[in-house]
Amino acid sequence: MPQFAANLSMMYPELPFLDRFEAAAKDGFTAVEYLFPYAFPAAELAARLKANNLQQVLFNAPPGGTDAASIDAAWASNTRGTASIPGREAEFRTGVQMALAYADALNCPRIHLMAGLIGDGQTRITNLPTYIANLKWAAAEVAQAGRDVLIEPINTRDIPGFFLNRQDHAHEIIQAVGAPNLKVQMDLYHCQIVEGDVAMKIRQYLPTGRVGHFQIAGVPERHEPDIGEINYPYLFDVIDEVSKACGWQGWVGCEYKPRLGGQPGGTSAGLGWLPKMR
Repeated sequence: MPQFAANLSMMYPELPFLDRFEAAAKDGFTAVEYLFPYAFPAAELAARLKANNLQQVLFNAPPGGTDAASIDAAWASNTRGTASIPGREAEFRTGVQMALAYADALNCPRIHLMAGLIGDGQTRITNLPTYIANLKWAAAEVAQAGRDVLIEPINTRDIPGFFLNRQDHAHEIIQAVGAPNLKVQMDLYHCQIVEGDVAMKIRQYLPTGRVGHFQIAGVPERHEPDIGEINYPYLFDVIDEVSKACGWQGWVGCEYKPRLGGQPGGTSAGLGWLPKMR
């Protein structure tokens, strides 16, 4: 079965963020991901990882802003990345440098660069040159540290107006950029909502070497992967089969909202699917 990482931004909402590392380890996870680390000192996060024998496998570059307070404000005001937005190139580069500093401290091999929302008077065509230029710069910068940068197609229901929505578009952009350390964050929840035919897309794209990370959640409510319309045991078998054939050794991030989240022990109570998958 694939390797599963707990997403601490969504899982264990019944606990303060820093306590979620221990909870994930107690539930058998050996790796974690989350949206943003910038509200906490990198040394504190690194200590939590070490104390609980966890790997950090992914986090996001800032969605906007240049310090912890402005990053929080940007997210709260619905800023969903700056990579594709003309005129915000300097802010994007500052964010990548911040992310790199945290990645070094946390020994994290992957950074997700959110594309952003298409603004008034803009289109995907008008913003594409900015996106490609920013990704070329970021990939080269992050490559010097031996890390990957990821882009993620996100569904239009959860984030209306997001620049990147489809797997084929993401792979076209990666080919246009031409950087070997730029990869796709293939979230099967988003893929199912926008496109469907998920198993065939795994078979199509995983052998290319352009998929850096998977994420999962049940569809449509974004709860545990054993709730909803997706047959995840089948998809995990597909990932296993294709991984063995092509040598892929990445992680599957559990980026879902626990059905009982917020209740004491609610996240752990919903993990009955995990031992079955293992």
